[in-house]
Amino acid sequence: MSNFSSIMRVPTPFDASLGQEALGFLPALDGQLRDLVLGAAGCSPYLKSLIYKESTWLEEALDDPNAAVEILFADLPEVESKAMSTTLRQAKRRIALITGLADLGGVWPLEKVTTVLTNFADLAVNCALRSTIGAEIARNKLPGMDASNIVDAGGMSVLAMGKMGAHELNYSSDIDLICLFDETRFAPDDFHDARASFVRATRRMAAMLNDLTGEGYVFRTDLRLRPDPGVTPVCMAMEAAERYYESLGRTWERAAYIKARPCAGDFQAGAGFLKTLTPFVWRKHLDFAAIQDAHDMRLRYREHKGLGGKIKLAEHNMKLGRGGIREIEFFTQTRQIIAGGRNPELRLRGTVEGLAILCAKGWVPDEAAAALTDHYRAHREVEHRLQMFNDAQTHTLPKSDEGFARLAAFMGREEAELRKDLMARLQAVHDLTEGFFAPDAAQLESNHSFDETVIGRWQTYPALRSERAVEIFQRLKPDVLKRLSKTAKPNESLLAFDGFLAGLPAGVQLFSLFEANPQLIDLLIDIVGTAPALSRHLSRNAGVFDGVIAGSFFADWPGVDSLSSDLSEVLGRETDYERKLDATRRWAKEWHFGVGVHHLRGLADADQVSMRYAELAEGSLCALWPHVVAQFATKHGNMPGRGAVIVGMGSLGAGRLNATSDLDLIMIYDADGVEMSTGKRSLPVRQYYARLTQAMVTAMTAPMAQGRIYKVDMRLRPSGTQGPVATSWQSFQDYQKNHAWLWEHLALTRARVVAGSEDLARDVDDLRVSIVQSPHDPEMILSEVAKMRERIQAVKQAQFWDGKLGAGRLQDIELMGQAGLLGAGSTARDIESGLQECVALGWMDAAQSAALSRSYRLFWHIQLVTKLLSETVIDDAHMPEIIGQGGLTFLLRECEFDTLAALRAGIEGVGETAAIALESVLPDIKDVP
Repeated sequence: MSNFSSIMRVPTPFDASLGQEALGFLPALDGQLRDLVLGAAGCSPYLKSLIYKESTWLEEALDDPNAAVEILFADLPEVESKAMSTTLRQAKRRIALITGLADLGGVWPLEKVTTVLTNFADLAVNCALRSTIGAEIARNKLPGMDASNIVDAGGMSVLAMGKMGAHELNYSSDIDLICLFDETRFAPDDFHDARASFVRATRRMAAMLNDLTGEGYVFRTDLRLRPDPGVTPVCMAMEAAERYYESLGRTWERAAYIKARPCAGDFQAGAGFLKTLTPFVWRKHLDFAAIQDAHDMRLRYREHKGLGGKIKLAEHNMKLGRGGIREIEFFTQTRQIIAGGRNPELRLRGTVEGLAILCAKGWVPDEAAAALTDHYRAHREVEHRLQMFNDAQTHTLPKSDEGFARLAAFMGREEAELRKDLMARLQAVHDLTEGFFAPDAAQLESNHSFDETVIGRWQTYPALRSERAVEIFQRLKPDVLKRLSKTAKPNESLLAFDGFLAGLPAGVQLFSLFEANPQLIDLLIDIVGTAPALSRHLSRNAGVFDGVIAGSFFADWPGVDSLSSDLSEVLGRETDYERKLDATRRWAKEWHFGVGVHHLRGLADADQVSMRYAELAEGSLCALWPHVVAQFATKHGNMPGRGAVIVGMGSLGAGRLNATSDLDLIMIYDADGVEMSTGKRSLPVRQYYARLTQAMVTAMTAPMAQGRIYKVDMRLRPSGTQGPVATSWQSFQDYQKNHAWLWEHLALTRARVVAGSEDLARDVDDLRVSIVQSPHDPEMILSEVAKMRERIQAVKQAQFWDGKLGAGRLQDIELMGQAGLLGAGSTARDIESGLQECVALGWMDAAQSAALSRSYRLFWHIQLVTKLLSETVIDDAHMPEIIGQGGLTFLLRECEFDTLAALRAGIEGVGETAAIALESVLPDIKDVP
C-alpha cells in the first residue's frame, strides 16, 4: 500500500458515498488509500462508477498498480476474437481506474499516466485489428493471405497520430488513426478485392473500439486525418497516400506527421511509409514559411470555435483557447518543422521532449523552454481532472463557482489559489508564443523620408511576385524602413537593400524568417550597407541565413576536426551522391558566410579569419573525400594499394586563405605494387587515380544547384599542366629528389596533407621534411627568387588595391619567406617564420625583416577585406563608390588607419619600403646568369 505516497484532500461538500457492493473492500485498505478512493468517488461520478463496477479487481490492483497493468496487458492478446469487444471495454475501465487513482495519489507522474493510457490504446488497436483481419482471412476475403499473416495484418499498417502518436493520450482522448495497406503484397488483379477487405476490417475495428455498448466503449476513434477523407476509403493503399502528400500535402498535415508512428499491424511497412514521407515532412532548408501557415491555422481554428477572445477563466478552453495546450504544441511543432529537415535530432514526437531538444540546440531559450514545459504539464493536469469528472471529452473550465470549487478540491488546492495560478499560466503561455507567431511589425514607423521611387519599384521584383510574399513583406516593411532610417546613411542603406531585394529570386521563406527573427534585419542591413558583393551573394543564396539562427552562429570556432565531423554527419544522412554534393555546398556556404560576418562585425581578427577560411576548406576536403572515393569504387573498385592523399599547397598548406581563394592541390597515390583495380570496370592504377582525382575536382568545382564549393588549381603538381593529374608516390619521390626545380622545393615549404590515407600522409610529410632540410645553395635560392620575382612582375600588372601583386606586396614577401624557410631547413610553414630565418641566415637585418613583416600584415588585411567586399580587384578610380561608406569604414578599421588618404599614403610608403628591402637583399637580375 505504500506505493501511494500522497493522498487526495477529501472534499466534504461533495458526495463521497459508494454503493454497498463497493464498500466491501474498503476496510482492507489503509487510511490513505481509503481516503483516496473516497475522495476520487466524491469528486468524480465517472470514477465512482468504475470503483463500483471494478471493486473486486481494484482491491488487488491497489497493491501494485504497475504489476496490475502488466498482467492486464499480457492477458488481453490471448482473448478469443468473439469475446474481444467485451473484454476490451472491461480492460479500458480497469486501466482508466487504476491510472486515475495512481495519478491522484501521486504514484505516477504525468508522463507515466499518458504513456500507460497510450500503450493500452496501442494494444487495443492491435487486438481489434487482428480480430477483424483474422475474420477476413478466415472467410478467404483477403487474397493470398492465411492465418500466419494475422500477425502483420496482411500488410495493413495503422499509424497513430496526434496525442496517441506522441504517447500523450489523456483520460478521454479520441484516438486519431490513419489506416494504410502495402499494395505491393498483392497481384494487380487482386488489388480491389484486397482493398475492399481492408476497408471492411478497418470499419469493424473502429466499431469494436468506438461503439457504445452496455459495457461502455474503448476509444472514440477518428479516421479523418487520412488524405482527403471526404472521398477516400478508410483504408488506403500506401502508394496512393504517397502521391497525395507529394502533390497536395499541406502544412498542417506535415505538422501532424511529426507525431506519427506505426501502432498496429505491419510495423515494418508503416515505418517504410513514414520514411518515404521524410522529404514532405522535413524540408532540406529552414522552413520559416511554416510559421505563417501555423499562425493562419491557429486563427482559423480560434475563429471557427469562437475561442479568440480575451482570457477569462469561466468556460475557457484549456486546449484550444489563448494560452492553452495547443499554443505550446504549435510553438514546438512549428520550430521542429522549421529546422527538423536540417537536424534529425529535432524529430521527436513528444511535446516536452521536443522543447528539451529545441532548447539544447539553441532554437528555444532556456527560460522559455523551462517555462513552457512547466505550463504544459500543469495544463495537462487540469485537462485530466476536467475529463475525470464524467469521462467527457472536454477541455473547458467550469462556468459556475461550484464547478471551480469541485475542480480545486479534485486537485487538492484552494479555489482562489487555483484561479490565480491558471490565469497567470494562460497569460504567460500566450505571451511566450504569440510573439513568435505574430510579431507586430506593422506598428513600427520610420521618421526618415525615403525615396518613394525606390520603394515603389519593389513590387515589381521577383521576390514579391506571389500574393503570400507581398502579404508577409507588407507586415515586414515598416520594420525594415525603421531600421534603415537608423543607419549612418539611410539613403545609401536603402539603395543597398534595394539591390539585395532586386536580386532575390523568391521571398516567402526569407521574409518569413525575418518576421520570426527581426534581429536578422539589422544583420542584413549591416551586410548590404557594408559589403555589396556579400549582399549579392546573399540575394542568390539566402539559405545561408539558416546558419545565423541555427544556435551556434556566434559560438567559438569549432576547429577543423569538428568541422569535418559535422559535415561527415550531414553527408551520412544523404543516400544520393548528388545530394551529398549539394549538401556539402550548402554546408560550406553557410560556414563561409559565418566567417565573413564575423570578420565584418569585428568578432574575429585577420589571423583568425584567414585560419578559419583554411580550416573550412580542409574540413570540406576531409569529409567529402571518402564519399567521392566510395562513389567511384561502386564502378571501379576500392583504391588499389595504400590509397591516396590530397596535399594542400600554397596558402591552403600554410593555413591562410581569404574569402575567394582557390585551392592549390596535389594528388599523390601509392599503388604498392598493385597494377589494376578490382571493381566491375577495373582500371589500370594510373588511370584509376587520374580519374578519381578528376572526380574529386568535379565534386568540388561543379556548378550545381548550390553553386561550386571552391575553384581548384592543380598546376603545382610535378611537371605542372604537362604531368598527370595524380602522381604516384614513387614518381613523386624521384621527382622531388632528382628532377624538381628549386621553385618547386620552395613550394614544398608550405605543403601539407589535408585528406586521405594516414599512413601515406606520414610518408609524404617525412619526404617534405627531408627535402626542405637537405642542403640548398643560398646564392642559388636568392638567385631563383630574384628570377621568379622578375618574371611575375613582367607578366602580371599590379593594381593599387590588389594586396597580392606588386613590388613589396604579398607574393613578393611570400617568395622571400619561403626562401628563408628553405635556406634554414625549417619545417615551419608560415611566412613570418621564414622572414625571421632570413635574419638568422644573415640575408637581411632586423629592420629589413620588420619592414617586410609590416608590409605583409598590411597587404594581408587589405586582401582579406577587399576579397570579402568584392569578387574582383577593386578599380582605384571608383573605389569609394564600389565599396560604399560601410565598406570603407570596415577597411579602415581593419588596416588601422583613420582616413582613406592616410591609408593610401600608408600603402604607398609601406609597399615602397618593403620593395627597397627586398631589392637590397636579392641579387640584381642582370647579374644572375
